[in-house]
Amino acid sequence: MKLTSLVFLVACVAAANGGTAATRDEQTKACKHDAIKFCAIHIPNRQKIEACMKAHYDKLSPQCQAMFDAPDEGDSPSSQTGSDGS
Repeated sequence: MKLTSLVFLVACVAAANGGTAATRDEQTKACKHDAIKFCAIHIPNRQKIEACMKAHYDKLSPQCQAMFDAPDEGDSPSSQTGSDGS
């Protein structure tokens, strides 16, 4: 079932990236809505969900952001545009 896969993947992604010792239930509760809103198209691909959540980091709820490490300045798509001097 897709929703079960989503819950599992959100928990895995948050566990792999977060600097917190949150439980799987806490991670799922914090990120489930954001994962459905921004990344549902990528279910069940864990790597794509992880990349999607990172790409939408600034749009994630504060509770879900706490499950991830903040992206580096150089990782944001806006910092890469215009870098050729044009």
